[in-house]
Amino acid sequence: MDDEGARLGAQAARHLRDYTRQIETGLTEAEFARVEGRFGFQFADDHRAFLAAGLPVGERWPDWRDGADEDLLDRLGWPVEGVLFDVENNALWMDEWGERPVEMADALTLASHKLAGVPQMVPVYGHRYLPAGRGTYGHPVLSIYQADIICYGFTLVDYLDNEFGPGPDNLRWASAVGPQPTVEFWSELVS
Repeated sequence: MDDEGARLGAQAARHLRDYTRQIETGLTEAEFARVEGRFGFQFADDHRAFLAAGLPVGERWPDWRDGADEDLLDRLGWPVEGVLFDVENNALWMDEWGERPVEMADALTLASHKLAGVPQMVPVYGHRYLPAGRGTYGHPVLSIYQADIICYGFTLVDYLDNEFGPGPDNLRWASAVGPQPTVEFWSELVS
């Protein structure tokens, strides 16, 4: 793991501890190997270090230790399922997919095929996501609800401050130049 990714993840865990006490012992290497093997992705370095420093628990946090596979698979599939929903119900179509088929079943098949190749997004909290990828860190946290995607923080640390920090103005960057998304495909959908 890259030192900067580890530093960011540990800093994120410290910030979250300031906002909540619902944190269990962090994931072990064996638990990471089990999760990553079972679901076929690798956590980004900062996300991994965050979860190693302490596992947040509660209704909207993914339970990487004891959660039901079905729930975790649903959370992992949510971003793609949301885009497919918008293909079917809101006329979404990406230019790079080519000409949209006339028949909805064909459009959904083609969109599903194209989406199978986009980067895996991994849930952080609710519908807030980071891209998967060992050796990566520092990505903005994206709020993904169907094809409505916005940045919720410049980094994992900034996201936790924005989501859980004190005060009514915790989304302090909203009026400034926002974080620049860095993950292929998903960045194109950012509002």
